[in-house]
This record gives sequence, C-alpha cells and structure tokens, in this order.
Amino acid sequence: MGTTEKSEDVLNGSSHDEQEAQHVKTYIDDGGAADLSPEHREYLLQRHGTLNLDPIPSADPADPYNWPAWKKNVNLFLVAFHACMATFFAAGIIPAFGDIAADLGVSLQKASYLTSATIAMLGVGPLLWKPLANRFGRRPIWLISTLFAGVMNIGCAESHSYGAMMACRCIMSFFICPAAAIGGGVVVETFFKKDRGKFMGIWMLIFTLGPPSGPFFMGFVAYHIGYRWIYWIFAIINAVQFVAYFFFGPETRYLRSGVTHTGSTFKKEYLTFGRLDPTPLKPVEFISPIFLARYASITIPTITYTIVFCFASVFLTVEIPQIFIPKFNFNPQQIGLQFLGIMVGTIIGEQLGGPLSDVWINRKTRKNGNGIRPEPEYRLWLSYFGFMLVIIGLIVFGVQVNNAAVGHWDVSPIVGIAIAGAGNQIITTILVTYAIDCHPEQSSSIGVFVNIFRSTWGFIGPFWFPDMIDSIGVAGSGGLMAGIVLVCSVLPVVVLQWKGGAWRASNSDDDAAVGTGRGD
Repeated sequence: MGTTEKSEDVLNGSSHDEQEAQHVKTYIDDGGAADLSPEHREYLLQRHGTLNLDPIPSADPADPYNWPAWKKNVNLFLVAFHACMATFFAAGIIPAFGDIAADLGVSLQKASYLTSATIAMLGVGPLLWKPLANRFGRRPIWLISTLFAGVMNIGCAESHSYGAMMACRCIMSFFICPAAAIGGGVVVETFFKKDRGKFMGIWMLIFTLGPPSGPFFMGFVAYHIGYRWIYWIFAIINAVQFVAYFFFGPETRYLRSGVTHTGSTFKKEYLTFGRLDPTPLKPVEFISPIFLARYASITIPTITYTIVFCFASVFLTVEIPQIFIPKFNFNPQQIGLQFLGIMVGTIIGEQLGGPLSDVWINRKTRKNGNGIRPEPEYRLWLSYFGFMLVIIGLIVFGVQVNNAAVGHWDVSPIVGIAIAGAGNQIITTILVTYAIDCHPEQSSSIGVFVNIFRSTWGFIGPFWFPDMIDSIGVAGSGGLMAGIVLVCSVLPVVVLQWKGGAWRASNSDDDAAVGTGRGD
C-alpha cells in the first residue's frame, strides 16, 4: 500500500529542507493517531498490536518501521559493521607502522600519517555522500562504497611507494566512510523512539570497536604473514560486505509524503536504484550539516564528545606503537594485543550506556505518567559517570607507562586504557542520542556534523601528540588530557543540562519566525 498524498511543499516547489521537514511529520503530535484512516489504523493494529507508536509509520510493508524485527536487526548489523570497517581499516595498520616504515623507507611517525590522513577523509567524505544518499537512497551508496573501497584496498596491497600507498588509503577512506556518518540516521529510520537508545547504543558499540579491533586482529596478520596481507584481508571484507548488502540490505530511505510508492514490496526494498527524492539537488546541501552549529544542543555535545574521542580513542590507539615500541621493543603481534583492553572497556561501557540509557528515560516516563517523556537533558545525568571513567583511565595509563621500567611490561597501563574506553563509549552513546532526541529531524545530518569534528581532531591529534609526550612525558600527558576533558567537556555539559531546554525553545522560535526547518 503506497503513500499517494502530495505535500504542500512539493506542490509549491519549496526547498529540499522544507520538504524534508514535511517528511519528518511522522513524528505525529499527541492525538495524531486519531486522524488516521480506518484502513491505516487497522494495518498498524495488525502489524504492531497498538497505535501507541512514535513515530507513526505508513501503511506500507516497505516502510522500515513496519519491517519484522529480524530484518531491522540484520540491516542494523550490516550498517554498523560498515561503519566499524571505516575506522577498522584506518587503525588496522597501526601494529605494522614499524614494518611499513622499514619497507617504504620513511620514519615511524610518517608511517602513522597513513592512519591520520584516512581519519581526516572519514570526516570530509560524508559531506558528499549524505545529499546523494538522501536523493538516491542508502542502498546504492552502500554498494558503491564497498565495491570501490575494495578496489582501493587492493591498490594499497600493490603499492610500493609511500605516495602511492597514501593516495590509495585516502581514496579508500573516501569510499568506505558513508556509514560512519549516515548510520545513526538509519537507526532513526528503522526503530521506534522508545528503543532508540538501545539500538543507537548497539550501532555506536560496533562502530566504536573499529579503532581497537583493527590493530588487535591485524597485529597477528602483520607478524605472521606480512603487513601487505592486511590490505588483502580488507579487500576480502569489502567483497563480503558487497554481497551481503546486495542480498540482505533493503532500502531504509522512505519518504512518507510528497511521492508515490509503486511496485511490490520487494521491488521497493531491493530493486529501486533511481531517484527516490524528486526535489532538486542544490550545492548548499553539500555543506548544510555545518549549519547545525547554530544549535547548542548539537554543537556542545559534539565538541565535548570530540575531545573525549580524541584522547580516549585516537591517542590511546595511534600512539601505542610510538610509546610501546621504543620502551618495550614490541613486535606487531605484541602491539596488537595491547588493544584488547580498550575492546573490553568499550563493550562494558556500552552495557552501561545503551540499555541503561533507555531504562533511565523509560523509568522517568512511567513516573511522569500519561506517557510524558522527560526532557532530553535528563539523559545527560548518565554522561558524568563516563567522564569520570575517562579522566581516571587517562591518568592511570599515563602514570603506569611512566612507572614501567624499560623492557619490563605489565598490564596496568592497559587497565587504564580499558577504563577510559568504557567511559568513552558511555559518553558516545549518551551525547549522540541526546542530540538526536533534541532534533530527530536532523538525525543523518547530526551524524555527518559529529563526524566532521571527530575526524578533524582525530587527524590533527597525531601531529602534536608526539611533541606533547616529548615535552611533559607520558604521565604529564595523561594528566593534561584529563584536565582538558574536565574543563572542556564536563563543564560545558553541566551548562547544557542547565540551559539546554531554554536554548532549544529559543531555536524553535527562531525557526518558526523564518519558516524554515533544515531536515534530513
């Protein structure tokens, strides 16, 4: 059953942003379900057993909100794994920095730029992919992404100069990056609001496991069969992704007004490769996520999370070879094993940040009565525990590395990494979910916006991290980073929790005054 009604935005030839604002009218106001047609109501009752749905889906089986749970979960895994591979590929060569440096005749620090440059591309690339994914759908983008990323990984495996390998790495990063930014929007497109924290947490968990799991697994590869096989394995992964998307990755981009859906459910989900959104593509859309900077409820969580990510993820992964190889004379396999701590910490952190976040909100909703959800700022209470863990973990890592004798490794620095990793994951889930709760109509753009900041700082960090370590030592670096997190992350979140509601109301008034809504 298709959506046949024309929105006023399309009839009047309005902008893409305005049509998108109409699209997100699936977030129907209280009592909106009473306005549904009898056929629509009957379909929803048969499919979901209730009309208490937020958002209200269409009466089309191809609408992702109406998919069975198994299809939603499979699609979530494919997209989350895709996002994970973006950072997995970027960080996977970290244990082989020493081998790459020797093979290509460059310094260890210059070899590390093969990772930092790909991180930068992960931030810039989605600016191009997001408007294309909005017009032509997510599925074609996933297929193009995995196909050409695989080709570039083969190029890396066959590169015998630093310049050629750097070029292939950057192009690969450009093609593999879409899911890292758009994936959060896919969660919003498929799961109801009551489950958003849980499934956003699952997506963020798999995504966040990319930086530590890449070096952990690829350390064995580099040590036993050579670092070039890392790239061949990357290419094989891309091939498997392409096949999995082709058979099990249906389209999640579903416009609920302004278009007519035709054909069978299977055709709409798997065989539609044309234009989904008929509105003109404007150049400004390629930079439109940057405009989200005017929302404090998006900008402050993004900046505070970016600082944490830069220290608790990028520093604790990219700098491991440059700290541990000189001090402990580790080989690639031993370097890879150091990443087990952050993997364990990340998994534990998600158990605290994802499901607990939904329990926290749903409990307050029941306490309020009448299904009244608390303000999004209520979710931020859980972030302070994450900040505390990050601060403790950074200090423990720095102090214990400093105290370790040359050539005598012990596990205590890795415990610090695990503690920081748990905190980083809690903060990731809470702050990203908070931003989307405040502006659900901007879900995909928020992912791109966050990714720009996160990847930019992730790219810049490795250029000054070594100088910081040389100047004040590893222990001093841990203390300095902990202090920066306290001042530049914790305090802004305190202010956001205090003033966030008033700022959102002011932004809503401003948007209403100019009659615009920049949606996804």
